[in-house]
Amino acid sequence: MNTAPVVFFIFNRPELTARVFARIRDARPTDLLIVGDGPRPGRDGENRRVAAARRIVLDGIDWPCKLHANFSERNLGCRQRVASGLEWAFSCVSEAIVLEDDCLPDPSFFGFCTSMLARYRDDASVLHVNGTNLAPRRLPGGAAYRFSRHAWMWGWATWSRAWTHYDAEFSTWSSRQTAVRDSFASSWEAQYWLSSWNRIRSDPIRGDTWDFPWQFSVRAAGGRVLMPRHNLVQNLGFGADATHTIGDTLAHLENLSANAGLLIPPAADEIDPVAEERFTRAYAGVPPGLGAELKTRLRVWRARLARSGADPCAASRNIQ
Repeated sequence: MNTAPVVFFIFNRPELTARVFARIRDARPTDLLIVGDGPRPGRDGENRRVAAARRIVLDGIDWPCKLHANFSERNLGCRQRVASGLEWAFSCVSEAIVLEDDCLPDPSFFGFCTSMLARYRDDASVLHVNGTNLAPRRLPGGAAYRFSRHAWMWGWATWSRAWTHYDAEFSTWSSRQTAVRDSFASSWEAQYWLSSWNRIRSDPIRGDTWDFPWQFSVRAAGGRVLMPRHNLVQNLGFGADATHTIGDTLAHLENLSANAGLLIPPAADEIDPVAEERFTRAYAGVPPGLGAELKTRLRVWRARLARSGADPCAASRNIQ
């Protein structure tokens, strides 16, 4: 199977660019789309680093592919550059794997994404393919992935049809608030993400990011996400020159290792609320709690009984 088109975002880190590009070169995608931001004014030496990162990619293409390049001569910032780059990319191709210069994929990541893009190409309910799994666990039947609501951006894939849902300004914030809140596994998880997204909406400095709006967009559209059983991408972007991972806030995620995955599909398309909350807790650095997981399972059990018309209290009495 040929590797699906790859969109590669680069900026001013030639060393990291070289490491990630080596994996892309080994995968030999049919189309390579390079998106680069321009240097920031007043940053000593950044012109040279930006040029060096671009040369690493342009000079390193040694396989037959369609090359597309979109380089900005001025600095657009993280939010505008990635969003505009993806808009451009999906004017060139109908589906793509997306990598940034600090996301090092396991070789199996490309096959996983390519297969998922093909398998769910015409399923409008699936909007995103994750490469990252912050809380990997064994899945029933040895499945290679599960369905989720968590769209994660450290190596991912999607379709042009899905990107049409991108809502950079959170324009449906009010109208979709109830539905989005109900999509979470627990009130704690809902509060964690809704408060995070709300800070992005209201703070121009924090708001210089494209990924949180995409996470919200996927949930607001009722979209499903494909979550690999194993983590397939290692984030290398922790350090002084990082944009959003400076300091110790996310230090617990730095050493996630990539692991190969098999392509056995899940037996059912249900979303496991406990697995969903574990993912959020892993990101937030909050230890998983047995009591919290039991409460989540009880809440889901009661909701299912209510939908079926059964009496949850009567069911409890029968169990006792």
